[in-house]
Amino acid sequence: MGGLIVVAVFAFLVFLTIAMGVRIVPQGYKYVVQRLGKYHATLGPGLNIIIPYIDTVAYKVTTKDIVLDIPSQDVITRDNAVIIVNAVAYINIVSPEKAVYGVENYILAIQNLVQTSLRSIVGEMDLDDALSSRDRIKARLKETISDDISDWGITLKTVEIQDINPSATMQRAMEEQAAAERARRATVTRAEGEKAAAILEADGRLEASRRDAEAKVVLAEASQQAIEKVTTAIGANELPVMFLLGEKYVEAMKGLSTSQNAKTIILPADIPAAVRGLMGGAKGQ
Repeated sequence: MGGLIVVAVFAFLVFLTIAMGVRIVPQGYKYVVQRLGKYHATLGPGLNIIIPYIDTVAYKVTTKDIVLDIPSQDVITRDNAVIIVNAVAYINIVSPEKAVYGVENYILAIQNLVQTSLRSIVGEMDLDDALSSRDRIKARLKETISDDISDWGITLKTVEIQDINPSATMQRAMEEQAAAERARRATVTRAEGEKAAAILEADGRLEASRRDAEAKVVLAEASQQAIEKVTTAIGANELPVMFLLGEKYVEAMKGLSTSQNAKTIILPADIPAAVRGLMGGAKGQ
């Protein structure tokens, strides 16, 4: 009975030893093996044999792409504007032994490295450039980080800028600035419209005055020609002149009589004598 127990215990130890020496690594992972506390080998996917009790699997590292979320942070631009920036990085571990032995925590190290590089890059740019140059920031960020993390056996596949926005205070200032600019443009447009309207109105008055002056000149020239023709026609005969002046005199009296302001109209008893008097006065002048 005691011998059977010993055999059973021995068989169990043999099975346990064999089980400890066989390692099946799933696809997408690599195992880092230490021998007596020192790095020995990296096991790839599939069936692997190690020495029990001497070799141990110290780390299990994924070889799939890892997505790192870079937390948001406040960054001060070159023109002293505060913006909020966050990013996302895609990495791949090509040398697991370098990743686990080269840095204490490669995930935290890469996040801090991206944040530091992002602050440095954006800090060299003005606000407008930073808000409109995501591709340039991305290219510089990838170039800066790739060399640093390659020493850890990690490849940076890509890095993307998720959000890059002004802070709440800066957004309010930008909105006020935009509103002031729109108001300024509206004022300038309104002033230019009023100026153009005033110029057009002045041009219209000037043109009307010029036309009135030209019309008066034409009328004066016509009157002069008419007087000259009448003078030539009547010669020394004053009867036609008396007739024309009398006709105008009668029309003037008729207009005064129909006026609302006229109360009393006094007509001379001898209209021809009055007309002769006018003519005489005109000749005397």
